[in-house]
Amino acid sequence: MFEAKNTQRAIVRIGYDGRVYKLFQGPDAKKRFETECRTLLFLEDRKCPFVPRLLDCNPDKLEIVTSNCGARVEHMGEDRIKEIFAELESYGVKHDDPFLRNITYRATDGRFCVIDFEFSTILDQSEASRSHGESGLVAKENPRDIQWSAMTHVGKLRPNNEDRFLAMLVDKRGVRYLGKQGAMNTKDADLLFAVADGMGGERSGELAGKIAIDNITQILPQAYLNCDHHLEDSGLDILKRLYSAIHRELVKLGSYDPLCLNMGSTLTLVWIRRSLVLFAHVGDSRLYRLGKAEKDGRRLIQVSEDHTFVGWLRRSGKINERESRFHPRKNVLAKALGAGNQYAEPQVGSFVLEPSESLVLCTDGITEGLWDRAIEELILYPDSEAASVNPAQRLVLTAVDESGKDNTTAVVIQS
Repeated sequence: MFEAKNTQRAIVRIGYDGRVYKLFQGPDAKKRFETECRTLLFLEDRKCPFVPRLLDCNPDKLEIVTSNCGARVEHMGEDRIKEIFAELESYGVKHDDPFLRNITYRATDGRFCVIDFEFSTILDQSEASRSHGESGLVAKENPRDIQWSAMTHVGKLRPNNEDRFLAMLVDKRGVRYLGKQGAMNTKDADLLFAVADGMGGERSGELAGKIAIDNITQILPQAYLNCDHHLEDSGLDILKRLYSAIHRELVKLGSYDPLCLNMGSTLTLVWIRRSLVLFAHVGDSRLYRLGKAEKDGRRLIQVSEDHTFVGWLRRSGKINERESRFHPRKNVLAKALGAGNQYAEPQVGSFVLEPSESLVLCTDGITEGLWDRAIEELILYPDSEAASVNPAQRLVLTAVDESGKDNTTAVVIQS
């Protein structure tokens, strides 16, 4: 952590994780602390995208922790400065120190931001009072109790495992990898789960899957700190940028090293914030939802789209599940990260995780060995032998027993 500013009014330090720590001191320190906290929370409710996010506050120490809005701007025309502060007023806040020293540039999204709200005025005080109440805290709604399990298996025929999975927690303190099995509530942390299936010559498939997962652990934690609680407004763009970054890295490595030429990976990911699920997907790994029965009797619904010609045929109703499983081109990918593709735009979306609903993320080793109905029954109605292991193990071990031609990986999330 290094000291960025030390004045009569405040000491500002930047943590190694990029977060900003501001300690108020000097005249009217308590009043300025309360003003900044109240204003930042108000702007967060208004979904203002160019101000810091309040991550923590300590009334006893008069210290706040915020997201980082980049570097201070050294030169800017007066008209542009006025435009920025005028835009701030459109969100209901008048900055009482509207000068260049309180403007920064955030390189992650190319946005000019406004900082230091210890001198500011909320134009609609009545709404601020209704939004934040006496505590000044925003309620976190609809958390879920989550259980998860994960397993990967090399299969019967492959010499190495090119599959990868990720289970990760992200909160204000940083990142923590989760075990293959666990449970927690989503009230105070985001949960990230992903599966990747690498491909390429020699061992580059293993490397491709590892690169996909490693990029998630590097990029999304910082995105968590920079985005507001209205994740549905910004999260899908964050996921698109993440997939683009992974794609570029895989293409770049392939151009540098002949052994990595056309190296690629599928990637299916879910990001859970309280009850909101954001997902992104490229390739033929899959994301399923397993909940209440649909009108046609189905309970297992495939959310992700197989990026194959055969997947398109099935989505179009031209073939059924049986025909797709035995189609000679079922494993020919039309889209993957890297793999010589010029573009790899992911499928993205969001939905609310319902109570008693399950999510299944899996690579094609699972769907090679199991029909959709078998996946559903192994999770909901396991026999006594299958019930002795966790849901991910049931899927993986059964799929390997039935087929085992490919690496096989599953993550099962249950609310």
